[in-house]
Amino acid sequence: MSRIAYYRVSAGDQSVEAQRQALGGAFDREFEDVGISGAVKAESRPGFAQLLHYVREGDTICVYAIDRLGRDALDVQAMVRRLLDEGVTLDVRGLGVIGRGVGELIVAVLAQMADMERHRIRERCESGREAARAALAATGRTHKGKVSLGRPTGRRAGKEDVTPEQVAQWRRENAASIAATADHFNIGKATVTRYCAAAG
Repeated sequence: MSRIAYYRVSAGDQSVEAQRQALGGAFDREFEDVGISGAVKAESRPGFAQLLHYVREGDTICVYAIDRLGRDALDVQAMVRRLLDEGVTLDVRGLGVIGRGVGELIVAVLAQMADMERHRIRERCESGREAARAALAATGRTHKGKVSLGRPTGRRAGKEDVTPEQVAQWRRENAASIAATADHFNIGKATVTRYCAAAG
């Protein structure tokens, strides 16, 4: 009987370390999916697929949150039932061990709530984009003062927007290195390189 941990984070620049620390360690095996969206079905994720191949009757799978087990409420419920049918115990941080009956009911409710929250986040993001588009059309700036809907151009730590031409010209006039130009404008070195190439 093994204790197995499963971790998942959506973005490649995120780390599973917070989940690992929260679960407390001391596992026989650990599986993880980094940079895999929650929109991907659990069994289609490389790490979770390996876990499903490895897990045996009597094992315990520990997860940080119930939504780590599936794409949406239905996927979570189906995965929980599948694992329970195979004799695998689930241990969810904050919920404890999930078994038949009441445990399945709790999972169903929590999975539905996680699904609802994902939809609400999506709606809030779209609402923010609509407000930004309307403000941009009316004033030339978004409701947050940006000049475009995309990522800020050449801007960090509150610096005003700079154009590729301004960056390239300053670098030429000062015979400055990429690093010095990046420091002067408070932008990244990759941005300086891209701007200088664009400006010719």
